[in-house]
Amino acid sequence: MNSSIYRKLAFDNIRKNSRIYIPYIITCILTIAMYYIMKSLSLNEGIKEIIGAETVEFTLELGTHVIEIFAFVFLFYANSFLTKNRKKEFGLLNVLGMEKRHIAKLIAYESIYTGFISFTGGFVSGILLDKLMYLLITKILKADIKLGFYISGESVIYTLAVFGILFLLIFLNSLRMIHLSNPIELLKGGNVGEKEPKAKWLTAILGFFCLGAGYYIAVTVKNPVEAITFFFVAVVLVIVGTYLVFTAGSIALLKILKKNKGYYYKTNHFISVSGMIYRMKQNAVGLANICVLSTMVLVMISSTSSLIIGTNDILEKRYPYQINIYKYDNDESSNQDFIDMAHRTADSENIQIQSETSYTSLSFMAVYDGKNTFETDTSNRMSDIDNVYYLFFITAQEYSECTGDKAELENDTDVYFWYNRDAYKQDYFNLFGEKYNIVKHTDKFAGNGNLASNALSGFGIVVKDMSVMQKLYEHQKEAYGDNASNIEFFYGIDIMGDENTQIDFSCKIESEIESYANENEVYYNIGCREKNRNDIYGLYGSLFFLGMFLGVMFIIATILIIYYKQISEGYDDKNRFEIMQKVGMTEREVKSSIHSQVLTVFFMPLILAGIHVIFAFPIIKKILLMLMLTNTKLYIICTIISFLVFALIYVIIYLLTAKIYYKIVKR
Repeated sequence: MNSSIYRKLAFDNIRKNSRIYIPYIITCILTIAMYYIMKSLSLNEGIKEIIGAETVEFTLELGTHVIEIFAFVFLFYANSFLTKNRKKEFGLLNVLGMEKRHIAKLIAYESIYTGFISFTGGFVSGILLDKLMYLLITKILKADIKLGFYISGESVIYTLAVFGILFLLIFLNSLRMIHLSNPIELLKGGNVGEKEPKAKWLTAILGFFCLGAGYYIAVTVKNPVEAITFFFVAVVLVIVGTYLVFTAGSIALLKILKKNKGYYYKTNHFISVSGMIYRMKQNAVGLANICVLSTMVLVMISSTSSLIIGTNDILEKRYPYQINIYKYDNDESSNQDFIDMAHRTADSENIQIQSETSYTSLSFMAVYDGKNTFETDTSNRMSDIDNVYYLFFITAQEYSECTGDKAELENDTDVYFWYNRDAYKQDYFNLFGEKYNIVKHTDKFAGNGNLASNALSGFGIVVKDMSVMQKLYEHQKEAYGDNASNIEFFYGIDIMGDENTQIDFSCKIESEIESYANENEVYYNIGCREKNRNDIYGLYGSLFFLGMFLGVMFIIATILIIYYKQISEGYDDKNRFEIMQKVGMTEREVKSSIHSQVLTVFFMPLILAGIHVIFAFPIIKKILLMLMLTNTKLYIICTIISFLVFALIYVIIYLLTAKIYYKIVKR
């Protein structure tokens, strides 16, 4: 057969099946464009010049791998739908004399056409949008914009290689599906009937067990360090549970509706339930896919948006002063030397110090036994990580100077008590065999950023004087040995001046302190809020960009799965509704039945995704604590807004796909 005939047939087939081919090609174009953009940004020289570039590049590179996995899974899924809906056409060609090798040639030309269109559209879109995405990410990161048009040759090669292999594998899979089918199976194609499935209660129970186990882990994990480890376990359990529940639970639900005579024996419900129950086995996977993708979208967008919005709050808690100096001992003479060096530097640079704070502190970890006692037995510390707390001690005099709240402590065992996350409502606690009476639960405390940046929940404790703190130091030195903490000195400074002035002042102080520290063997650290702002924006901004980028991609995938699901069901139901209309069913009843059918299961994925997000909230909140986001209210608001916006998109998809479904099935 002449090759020109194959080319013409392939072109005509794509045109005639445009309703199912165009969404697939658009998805390929968008996926290629997104991959090119993500890869190009990770290699962009302008990104490399941003402060915190290593974090940004790592995040963007991670994004390219996520898109690779997504493309392989999702495009295979979409192509299997195309092949399934064209089996009847291939079977007819086979019966009319076209051998399977000829059909293979036809599929090859169709693959070449779709690949060419996808690569062309993908590269054109990617190159045009690449600069826009670069401007967007630099805006998010608050970095300087490097002008000029940039085309990444390396990204083009990577994209051609990844998607070239993908399209080749999709083509080979299509050939496999056709080769293993006989002409009769091909002719029946998507119309192969199914027996009424049995309600698999054991599978449904296993699904609910997996969901319950995943939810239990998410809700009961107390420690942020544990949260990261158990998060992935919970995710796997919830995904497995989602697929099992939709596969078995949806059939069980339809069986229950069928047994409900008051519901089932109504025209619209009778037709919708009886139709869905026979094909729910094949639709359940699609519904589960929609639910999982919806949950991923909601979690990514809500968490990353709360991080970027809360960045200023995070910075102020981590760096309570513009310049924060930490000295890891309490030698009074060197403490004063540090203060004098800061004053000399300010005088020499004509910089006015607006405010300054200095104090000494002691901090170490201890295990709370749940009965008013903090233990420091090293053998138990990490085995009970849920109850490990960070204890931070300061003297009453320095507490009063820092907060303006006068601490009146009469005895060595009297304390003020403050907590940053987990509440402690008792009126005393035991530590090192001593009972300490909590005179006041205060809502003020001297912050040096350590409590905010520590993944563990912490308690700030105000003791009477330095002799009490020295006693505590000796006890924890005996308990922890070489791992014991020192009594440390903190010095915080706010100056008059803009961001650049603060950074320059910090650098000059650090230079002078470095020389002094080397001569006197003093260990220290300096944190400048503005200097570290770009690093934090680099991390949170790149996570936000990645979250939005992948969120959009998963929304597109959700739309396409829903679209294909409705198209597939429309073609399956076309003959059935035609028969119903011939025996007297009105157009209004057809529409009512369609809406009943779609509504019965269409919103199940959205509802279950909302439940997933609610149960994921505690563990996500603890992971965000690892990233220093303590503003729970902000995360709740971002989650609610994300869900409402996504639900609106979901409703719009429902209205559009229900209309397409109706057009297919009506006479």
